[in-house]
Amino acid sequence: MTEFGPVAWPPAPIRTERLVLRQSEARDRAAFIELFASSEVGTYLGGPRPRDELERTAPEVPGRRFGLFVIDLDEAMIGMITLDRRDAERPGHGRPDAGETELGYMFLPEAWGCGYAAEACAAALDWFADARPGEPLMLCTQTANERSMRLAAKLGFIEVERFEEYGAEQWFGVWSSVTPSR
Repeated sequence: MTEFGPVAWPPAPIRTERLVLRQSEARDRAAFIELFASSEVGTYLGGPRPRDELERTAPEVPGRRFGLFVIDLDEAMIGMITLDRRDAERPGHGRPDAGETELGYMFLPEAWGCGYAAEACAAALDWFADARPGEPLMLCTQTANERSMRLAAKLGFIEVERFEEYGAEQWFGVWSSVTPSR
């Protein structure tokens, strides 16, 4: 996604009870490398990327782009949330014009099981609902990723379809601020 119409990016940091959703900073570089090099994180995302490649190619301030929030806990990055336009060539769409936004998230394994993903994603959904009133948001995850499936349900995503992609069954759901979800 390149823009949300008249919405300025990056937004002011979003604060939740325990977290801050903010723009990427140079201090996040090591956490970005760890996130993409982690075999646990990469399990349902095509596998980890080689750490030496990431060390060599990651920019000084990785993730500094429209639609990416760093998730900060006590001044340290623990994950990220992305809001991107879903590629029209991919299977799974909620609208005929395929111009929808997709929610993505990745968290370091040490942050799993603490409710941070639900807290951060709920804040991102609230921000999106204000930035794009009435626009639905999509989420796609492998059906084998039980944690992600539970999170999608908790956040109020409704299943639209399942399909095969990347050699695995995918779950595709939609969320709308028009329908109460939480």
